[in-house]
Amino acid sequence: MEKDNLNQRKIGIIGLGYVGLPLAIAFSNHFSVIGFDINQQRVAELNKGKDKTDEANLEALKKALEGQLQLTSSEQELASCSIFIVTVPTPITEFKTPDLSFLKRASTMIGGILKKGDIVIYESTVYPGCTEEDCVPVLEHISGLQFNRDFFCGYSPERINPGDKINTLEKIMKVTSGSTTEVAEIVDELYKKIITAGTHKAPSIKVAEASKAIENAQRDLNISFMNELALIFDKMDIDTHDVLAAAGTKWNFLPFKPGLVGGHCISVDPYYLAHKAETLGYYPEVILSGRRVNDNMGLFVANKVVKLMNKKEIPVRGSKALIMGITFKENCPDTRNSKVPDIYEELKSFGIDVDVHDSHATPSQVKEEYAIDLTNTLDQYDAIILAVAHKEYRSLDIKKLKRNSTSVVYDLKGILDINDVDARL
Repeated sequence: MEKDNLNQRKIGIIGLGYVGLPLAIAFSNHFSVIGFDINQQRVAELNKGKDKTDEANLEALKKALEGQLQLTSSEQELASCSIFIVTVPTPITEFKTPDLSFLKRASTMIGGILKKGDIVIYESTVYPGCTEEDCVPVLEHISGLQFNRDFFCGYSPERINPGDKINTLEKIMKVTSGSTTEVAEIVDELYKKIITAGTHKAPSIKVAEASKAIENAQRDLNISFMNELALIFDKMDIDTHDVLAAAGTKWNFLPFKPGLVGGHCISVDPYYLAHKAETLGYYPEVILSGRRVNDNMGLFVANKVVKLMNKKEIPVRGSKALIMGITFKENCPDTRNSKVPDIYEELKSFGIDVDVHDSHATPSQVKEEYAIDLTNTLDQYDAIILAVAHKEYRSLDIKKLKRNSTSVVYDLKGILDINDVDARL
């Protein structure tokens, strides 16, 4: 590849969600950027300065739109770009296997406008080898161009932390990689333009892909250990938080806590790594055992609440329960892969009337994803479950939500006064 004049490049960002939008805004401070999304309503809202993900700085978005950022749903608008960055979702199927449909669709679209000298960079979470084994063949087939001769690829795993206004895109170190030594350098220099925390240039695309998979698998396993401890200590009638507070006095004890594991990364990425391992003939027992523990925590919480109700002689069938929060994390509208619906469905199976409240979540999205109607008004309940630690719940007088003094309060996040709760995870 000839010496590249990076400053003359035009960047196309494919996917304007939690990852793509902040990326498009940041790059527009240095390059001409076209942000693309197939969701026309999403593009229209962004062009009006509205972001339902609450991830973008709206002032920065407005400034970008007045400057070098163009947002569109037209594929042909991307044809003038020479660097494409793919930030589409990579979820899992109902069988817990990788769903590459969005990734392959984006690759097909790019292949139709790919030119000689273009670079395609993937940020979507994948298993090691996916870029070169699954995406590149699509690019080659559609474009008729040859990989590493006519066009090139890179991989730089996204590290967006939804809802985090401190550790933003620019402040998180970025792993970069390229399909050749020269392209790896170009990709690294590209991200150095926007990442103030610095970059780490991996020796290969496959290494960069693997790094993304294991950083979330590691966190998943640590949380699964805490969850398993919670299950054990529950049988011993020991408060897990008290145990962790005591153990945490040792300088090298890792401060993980039990909880529901949802979202777009931690609950998904381990399955990508496991899938790849299984195709190579290795069954990853540790990774998948951690996943099983975490996936079953919603059922444990619901059944624990029912047992507490029985213990207090509260009639279960026909009772009324409240679940506070449905997003996968606090102070964030993201409901992807939330495990709170598991609690909801299990309580409903006992004949309990369940209200779900969450002022951060989008009601229409919750209805579409989980067939749950969010409530705006709070009543009085026989059982109350604090599932998400939204800031407004921290100051809520939980006593006012209890139908009577025997109503069960279960604090999944450990943020309420211990004197006001019957149990916590």
